[in-house]
Amino acid sequence: MAAIPDPPASSAAVAPRSLPRSGGIGLKPVHYHHMLDDAATARRPSWVEVHPQNYFGDGGPAHRWLSAIAEGFPLSFHSTGLSLGSAGGLNVADLEKLSALCDRYQPAMVSDHLSWSGNAHDRYPDLLPVPYTCEALAHVAGEIGKVQDRLHRPILIENPSRYLSYRDDEMTEPEFIHALCRKAGCGLLFDINNVEVSATNVDLDMDAYIDAIDPAIVGEIHLAGHAREDHASGPLLIDDHGSMVSDTSWRLFRRFIARAGARPTLIEWDSNIPEYEVLIAEVAKADMILNGTAASEADHALAR
Repeated sequence: MAAIPDPPASSAAVAPRSLPRSGGIGLKPVHYHHMLDDAATARRPSWVEVHPQNYFGDGGPAHRWLSAIAEGFPLSFHSTGLSLGSAGGLNVADLEKLSALCDRYQPAMVSDHLSWSGNAHDRYPDLLPVPYTCEALAHVAGEIGKVQDRLHRPILIENPSRYLSYRDDEMTEPEFIHALCRKAGCGLLFDINNVEVSATNVDLDMDAYIDAIDPAIVGEIHLAGHAREDHASGPLLIDDHGSMVSDTSWRLFRRFIARAGARPTLIEWDSNIPEYEVLIAEVAKADMILNGTAASEADHALAR
């Protein structure tokens, strides 16, 4: 892997901002320089999201780039390591590092996943599903409360991509999510691709799922691609974030936005990273849908 070059020199302080209700990208080192290229102003996203675990070191080129980018773009921190559903409790070491990083960069949003990634003895490189029971609800809500107390802010929780369901589930996924947001005082990072993946893999009605989510709890949206395997038992979708957003996910996104209005929307691409222009073209698609909804809302307001 090539070394990460230094960004242009800068000394401006990072100030907290809100996420605009438009398209953003998941920031990757290969695209750092595009974000600060004066000639590329018309081809920039309006905000960026990073995995904070990639910045837990104290210094180095990655922090110099992120500091420079944070001067011009609102940041969202999308954590992958808190393991909120682990029976033995969340990852305290990651929480402390996340807290320090939030103090340093003042991100507009912080999020993690409705999942677990380890136990008292091992850590797993997976976001594993939690059962949708009252016991699990109380446990996860309590862990989210610890995070929010430590960070002094509410966070968003992302709906999972699932490959199995638990036999003893006591509620549907949307019911669990709404109950969790009420109990913990958190919001939802609504991943539309995960709805398509889960609905296909565990036989859910994806349109009904989209319609069941209350827009009031949604603080951010993710759009991503997935891989597909065809088996005798039916298709298996794998949430690899390695391709363009599917036609089905775009349709589901339009369906939700038509009811909810514009929301900060991320194009999430974590493997097989494309050229910057490909990523920005996906952002442009999202912005067209978001801008169309905003225009319709404005026309409706004027007509009243």
